[in-house]
Amino acid sequence: MDEASQGTKAASIMTSLNNKAVWDLYLQRELITLIPILSRYGFSLDDVQPHTIGERFLMQAVTTIGGQKLILRGSDAHGNPVIIKAARDIVGKAEIKHERLCRSLINELAFAYNIFVAPAELRFIEDGDIVISIQLFIDQDISFLERPLVEQFSFALSAFKAQEHSRATTGGHVRHISQTFGYKTSSDYLTLCQSFLTSTSSLPTSYPAHTLIEEVINQLTKNTERIEQYGGFLTHTDFVPHNFRIKDNRLYLLDFSAIRFGNKHEGWARFLNFMTLYHPALESALISYVEMNRAGEERESLQLMRLFRLAELIAYYTKTLTHSEGALLSLNQTRIQFWSDVLAAELHNTRVAPTITAVYQATRNTLRSAEEKQRQQGLH
Repeated sequence: MDEASQGTKAASIMTSLNNKAVWDLYLQRELITLIPILSRYGFSLDDVQPHTIGERFLMQAVTTIGGQKLILRGSDAHGNPVIIKAARDIVGKAEIKHERLCRSLINELAFAYNIFVAPAELRFIEDGDIVISIQLFIDQDISFLERPLVEQFSFALSAFKAQEHSRATTGGHVRHISQTFGYKTSSDYLTLCQSFLTSTSSLPTSYPAHTLIEEVINQLTKNTERIEQYGGFLTHTDFVPHNFRIKDNRLYLLDFSAIRFGNKHEGWARFLNFMTLYHPALESALISYVEMNRAGEERESLQLMRLFRLAELIAYYTKTLTHSEGALLSLNQTRIQFWSDVLAAELHNTRVAPTITAVYQATRNTLRSAEEKQRQQGLH
């Protein structure tokens, strides 16, 4: 290895170590401040905090600027489990307050009809420079992915149909929602995809991701009319099982920060891309439903959003490379290749081969750290 390569590797390792060390220091510092405040209000933290370990330090938003905040598990004075969101970081505090605002306003919109059920907020605390939101923990007897396929299909489809009832169709609607929830047009999706292309420009030529995303941009450019045809709908951009829980046959949404108005299929696309890896049978069932029960134009819109969200996912993992080393670096490189394979298939409106998915899953399980495996337990 030449000196330049050695220097690059050393810099990569230092970036990763510093990033993880910074996260650990941040966590330690925040807990020292948070624990006595929670105690004054009658709450305590669990000994094990699954949302702070493993690859949590790597997580970053691709389409928004994320702040520093903690999501913790705890209990009230009676031992009832709670979820605690806390931040001292300016952007992190703004995110907690924004999510709280979205949660309170979403069902008050004149054109929205009780779309989502939210866990009860038990306390909202502003103590010194820290903001804390404490919500009831929604227990569920069985995880979403452990349910029978027919139940998964029913819950997912009902959620997407509910979102379809909320559309901003007038100038007054758009003005009312834009400042709070955000509003994305075909032009916005194209601009975001251009940023995904920029993010992948540093990848070696052996990766097909850059070329694939160029084709996604081409498809979005040629089909702006189709994207706009299904625009203006309420959508949840991260509607996947770890962001909702089901209890007493009701679906509770856990994350309201990912709600915005845009193409109606953006949330569908995120969900389907997730199921490509975790439950292809549900992916196929939902695609078949659209093909059999919706207009052909709607199927085209869904496919365009799948391409967009896959490009986003590849860009996300590309950004993690400079913060990774060792097995984690190999894992994120493998993720980029796998999702590139999925994108290549979807560009031809076909599904990725099951053998490719199986190989990826085996490799991922080998490269994941013990902490990350612990974090993943019960996440979906």
